[in-house]
Amino acid sequence: MTNPFLSIDLLTDAIDLVAVLLLALGIKGLSKVRSARGANQLAAVAMGLAVLGLLIEIQPGPMAWLWIAAGSAAGGLAGLITARRVPMTAMPEVVALFNGCGGLASLLVAVGVALFDSASADMVALVSIAISVFVGSITFTGSIVAMAKLQGWLDTPAWTQSSVRHVVNIALAVLSLVGAVLLPGDPTGLPLWLVVIGSSLLGVGVTLPIGGADMPVVISLLNSYSGVAAAAAGFVVGSQLLIVAGAMVGSAGLILTQVMCTAMNRSLLSVLFGGALGASGGSAVGGGGSEAGYTRITSCSPEECAMALEQAERVVFVPGYGLAVAQAQHALRELSKLLEAHGVEVSYAIHPVAGRMPGHMNVLLAEADVPYEQLIEMDLINPEFPRTDVVIVLGANDVVNPDAKSDPTSPLYGMPVLEVDQARQVFVVKRSLGAGYAGIANALFELPQTAMVFGDAKAVLNGLLSELRSMGVGKVVAKKEKEKQKVAV
Repeated sequence: MTNPFLSIDLLTDAIDLVAVLLLALGIKGLSKVRSARGANQLAAVAMGLAVLGLLIEIQPGPMAWLWIAAGSAAGGLAGLITARRVPMTAMPEVVALFNGCGGLASLLVAVGVALFDSASADMVALVSIAISVFVGSITFTGSIVAMAKLQGWLDTPAWTQSSVRHVVNIALAVLSLVGAVLLPGDPTGLPLWLVVIGSSLLGVGVTLPIGGADMPVVISLLNSYSGVAAAAAGFVVGSQLLIVAGAMVGSAGLILTQVMCTAMNRSLLSVLFGGALGASGGSAVGGGGSEAGYTRITSCSPEECAMALEQAERVVFVPGYGLAVAQAQHALRELSKLLEAHGVEVSYAIHPVAGRMPGHMNVLLAEADVPYEQLIEMDLINPEFPRTDVVIVLGANDVVNPDAKSDPTSPLYGMPVLEVDQARQVFVVKRSLGAGYAGIANALFELPQTAMVFGDAKAVLNGLLSELRSMGVGKVVAKKEKEKQKVAV
């Protein structure tokens, strides 16, 4: 007699349940820097269990095992190479590529079922095929365009900034909708390919006009789309795990998109259908813009900046994209340790969209072993700036522009920013006076308490280290270390 408690279905259900719980805990853990690394590993274990449960359930034959092994090896190798070689500055492009792969996977699953197994599919599965194909195609092509624009491989065509693009996109949406409505009646024929072609072109048409500043928002939205496509694919193949996981990814992506829109004072509709912030002024890969228009700029040398740091009691660093480009996080950590040993209170002000994605700066600084408790979010650090002696802005631009608070004519007006202009002294480390993604001048640069330190962030930070040590700060640190060693003995 067969024991019902040892059935294959019960075993796979149990594995799927554990996988879902671990995935939920992993997503929750990603919300905090301290737990993010472990949460990522937990989510990886969840995905491994999901794959194991599926293999136990379907019990593939010898040839299927060969394809599974080959695919796993190729994908694992590609992931390993990507993780080791891609710099932190290119992380948004990698996220876009991952989103595209997720959308493509859901698309292929739905198309495969439509072509080879639609005869046994019920109406729910057929409708899910239409949704998965539609959303998966948009996610795939939109993500590839987003990645290409961030990499600088693709420019924004002039015609996409006119009303012509709306006409084209509406026509493509109608074409896709017609195909989706007709698909349940003819899942292997023309309607399927109408949805595939129409929605694929729609993904390109919607993403292509969007400027570099808004591209991280679009990538976050595409992440949500990939979750929706996966959930729809779950209905297609009858996988409860895929439905739940896709729903979690979709909802998390939407929440992240809303957080980013709020941080940038942008509505999602204005990002997708309005004028693209940074489309004309900023570059798709790193800002730029004109250096003209400044009349009251004060510049200083690293030596003068070091003198101010040597006298300071409280210092706040504001990391930005320039810090990531220069790979200067380790030099920054060395400088902060030197200041801390000198008795200076050090912290880091983190804007939600500093860098290119939420959490970009947190991960960058965590890589250099910056203590989690020193990474302070914008809402908590802003009240502290008036009592801060020195603020050093490292490659950030629009997120510290005071015009966002005071100038109703500014494109940034209403955007929450780091209020560094309230500090006693501000040093801005930049290669030049080039504008940020918004393509506008930064009023911070002309304030009387602001001085520009021109140069590569890593070179400037190393220069500050050398100057502080020559001033005797290094000797004080060495003396303290010797005293600690004596006490320990």
